[in-house]
Amino acid sequence: MSMETLLGPGPLDAAIARRDGVAISRRQYLADTAALAERLPPAGAMLNLSVDRYLFAVGLGAAVLRGQACLLPPNHTPHTVERLRSRFAGTYALVESEGEGDGLPEIVHAATPAPAAAAPANPQLAADGIAAHVLTSGSTGDPLPHAKPWGLLAASARTEAARLAQACGHDSLEGVTLVATVPPQHMYGFESSVLIALHGGAAFDVGRPFYPADVVATLVATPTPRALVTTPFHLKALLESGLAMPEVALIVCATAPLSPQLAARSEAAFAAPLVEIYGCTEAGQVATRRTTAGAEWQTFAGLTLAGDGDRVMVSGGHVPEPTPLADVLEVLAADRFRLLGRSNDLVNIAGKRSSLSHLDFHLNAIEGVVDGAFWSPPESDAAGVTRLVAFVVAPGIGREQILAALRTRVDAAFLPRRIVAVEALPREPTGKLTAARLAELAAAHGAGSARRRGTKRT
Repeated sequence: MSMETLLGPGPLDAAIARRDGVAISRRQYLADTAALAERLPPAGAMLNLSVDRYLFAVGLGAAVLRGQACLLPPNHTPHTVERLRSRFAGTYALVESEGEGDGLPEIVHAATPAPAAAAPANPQLAADGIAAHVLTSGSTGDPLPHAKPWGLLAASARTEAARLAQACGHDSLEGVTLVATVPPQHMYGFESSVLIALHGGAAFDVGRPFYPADVVATLVATPTPRALVTTPFHLKALLESGLAMPEVALIVCATAPLSPQLAARSEAAFAAPLVEIYGCTEAGQVATRRTTAGAEWQTFAGLTLAGDGDRVMVSGGHVPEPTPLADVLEVLAADRFRLLGRSNDLVNIAGKRSSLSHLDFHLNAIEGVVDGAFWSPPESDAAGVTRLVAFVVAPGIGREQILAALRTRVDAAFLPRRIVAVEALPREPTGKLTAARLAELAAAHGAGSARRRGTKRT
């Protein structure tokens, strides 16, 4: 049987996390996971609701030690929690305080750390043991699970760590502390803040700063070298805050297309390279690019592509079985591609084809647009033509200015029939706009019922 350790190689006294600038050692992590594992039910599945990133990581490790899986659903609505309870026998919630378990049986984190002197040796675990079920919203609204074996998660983290270390000119990520604006329950945050610390040599700050002032304050309090793990939504808010950005070793970005202009502004503000990650729930992380260097993506070591257009499969490395990608790619070689758009948000107007994500990209690149998104009504007009709508957060900019800027960027067929000014778009903490939330926004502004939009991250 193939085995994998709970932690990757490295000294046990090295930091795996930092809380308020104070290091938490890998030795302490092993002690805390062992202590929590003893208090878990003998069987079941863990809904890890820990907000503190270190406590989340402790919950993950404890579940793996007990042969249980963490459940990482897209949300924690009563419907989703009930579906989890019915699908996974013995589902319970790991929480930081009593009453936070969404109606599930609760296990509460210990109020004090376990004695680090009692830390066990780095445990050996079955590599094929399922460590997590990452769930996506299916067409029926029921969460669809994607099982993630511990060995493949560890391999993926090591591959990502090598790529990111290379991007910032380091031999490894040892000594680098990650500050992440994305939650650990999201696949991107799970891989690029938690797993990369367990098996990639990095450490992470335990918090999830959201507002620009909080992000800057957390970075300032974090010793160098430090890296920012974030999204285009958070980056744009940071750069428009007027605050001075602390220097970092690297910026990591994912969950939505990033414009070259925003990437260049980010690199200048933080005096660091920016690396985008492309991936999906089914395959995990697939490729990276330095956005300012061009449009081409490079797959992670060991991953290869087959096919082209909207029928591309990825396999190899931490993706042992050929897995389809739900995007339209221009495959340049087995390990290189350009991303053309999402296959499930393509729009066809007057014989021309584009994607909503591509149009969003150009809308958000307009100076003065704080945030924006295109929406495609499900019904055509009397002439059988789809008339797009754009929702924008753009104080002080009028409709004609936005249209004039879009005319220089997109084909006239895709210019929005209506531009609706709103105070804010209903984004999730990761910066995503889900189909349901966009549908509610459209209905509130008399736009009818919304077409489904893709939710894959890029």
